[in-house]
Amino acid sequence: MSPRIRPRARPGRSRPGRARPGPAAALGAGTAAACAARAAYAALTRRPPGGAPMWTRANHRGERLTLLEGPALTAAGITVPAAWPALPGRLRAAMAVAGAGAAALGGYDDLAGSGSRRGFRGHLGALARGEVTTGAVKLGGIGATGLVCAALLGGRPADVAVNAGLVAGGANLLNLFDLRPGRALKVALASGTLLATRPRARLAVAAPLGAAAALLPEDLGERAMLGDAGANALGALLGVAAGASLSRPARIALLAVITGLTAASEVVSFTAVIERTAALQWLDMLGRRPVPAAPVPGHDDPPPAAPREAGATAAAAPS
Repeated sequence: MSPRIRPRARPGRSRPGRARPGPAAALGAGTAAACAARAAYAALTRRPPGGAPMWTRANHRGERLTLLEGPALTAAGITVPAAWPALPGRLRAAMAVAGAGAAALGGYDDLAGSGSRRGFRGHLGALARGEVTTGAVKLGGIGATGLVCAALLGGRPADVAVNAGLVAGGANLLNLFDLRPGRALKVALASGTLLATRPRARLAVAAPLGAAAALLPEDLGERAMLGDAGANALGALLGVAAGASLSRPARIALLAVITGLTAASEVVSFTAVIERTAALQWLDMLGRRPVPAAPVPGHDDPPPAAPREAGATAAAAPS
């Protein structure tokens, strides 16, 4: 046989290493992650590490909720991919680093942060004056986490730089949406579902989306909230999935959108924009408890306390 002539593949058979996991594999991973997230949440709330008060914070209504939703989501979002053999080893490692690193840094800010500085300007301004805030530590740490994840995914230097930005930027941006019940999870589910339209990304996003969907009722019901730990981890995991599955032009475009939204958050309130846009407000309120009606003038009852802009924690990310 001539070396230039290759035998034709038999019908119904593919070359080794070329087969991609189908929708059934992604559905299995998502279901496993959903079950793991519910189990982790039940275990953590039954016996909170360090005691329940350590994980309790006030939400936008001033009600006291648990932050343990975040660790539960993170645990499911990294353990299921790590045990799923259909995922490439580099991708499993990158997801483990992204989820664990972003959650640890976000958790540090949740538990130790004061909320006195907000946004990039607040934290970098404090750093310029010699004050190292927990948010500044988180900013630097998540940037380093993104770089490690991008190096694990591999590629040329340009790809590593873009992927690092997607992981770190995704972690920060999703936390910026975590100001009202369910908002960050809805953004994650919508963006992850859009990403899953690409076959290469389905399995990578399955576990984060499954865990997010399983804990959405707790968030919407205002029994728990993501906190920085959960929002940062979920955003970082989606960033890894995007970096591993999209073409370079698509990744550059996505990074530009993330950068633009992050810059806009320094001067524009996402909550104000959502409340002024009917369609966005409807989506934002979908599944949530009703907003209390405004007090009637002259009513004997005192007016309700003004809602705090911070939703998941005492401050928006980076906090």
